[in-house]
Amino acid sequence: MKKLNQILFSILIIFFFIFKSFTSEQKDIFGVAKVIDGDTIKIDGKRIRLNGIDAPETKQECKNQRGIYNCGLVSKVFLENLILSKSILCLYEQLDRYKRILGTCYTVENIKFKKKLTSVLGKNINSEMVSNGQAVAYRKYSKDYIDDEEVAKNKKIGIWSGQFDMPWEWRKKNK
Repeated sequence: MKKLNQILFSILIIFFFIFKSFTSEQKDIFGVAKVIDGDTIKIDGKRIRLNGIDAPETKQECKNQRGIYNCGLVSKVFLENLILSKSILCLYEQLDRYKRILGTCYTVENIKFKKKLTSVLGKNINSEMVSNGQAVAYRKYSKDYIDDEEVAKNKKIGIWSGQFDMPWEWRKKNK
């Protein structure tokens, strides 16, 4: 088991350095996050916009079989539950026009392996939001989450269970 632990740790380190070499300008931010809305979090006072996705706005309403509901609030609560009591690692290269970090964020899972606590990357938060129908792939800026969006559409979950305005359309109508 000790040898397996060393091998897994070595693979994780190799993956990290390979990943870093492809993105030499890439930075990271790590910590406990506070949810601002369905596609924005804050770590250590820095706002992080989840790159490649767009979630309904906090006051945005959608319609499903049960009627009209606040899908923006549902998206925010889903994100809060997704990251609850977890440390978050966000990788990024740039800021958006509002000076927010544009990040791809992951939960950091603590697992016990042979009585030792080890941290590993968990879920891709951006992907989870889209594949669960709590955000859409923001094709204008990224093609990364289109497959995740198709999963949610096919399952008819989240906002895909009814009718809604794309978040950018809702913002334009409700300025």
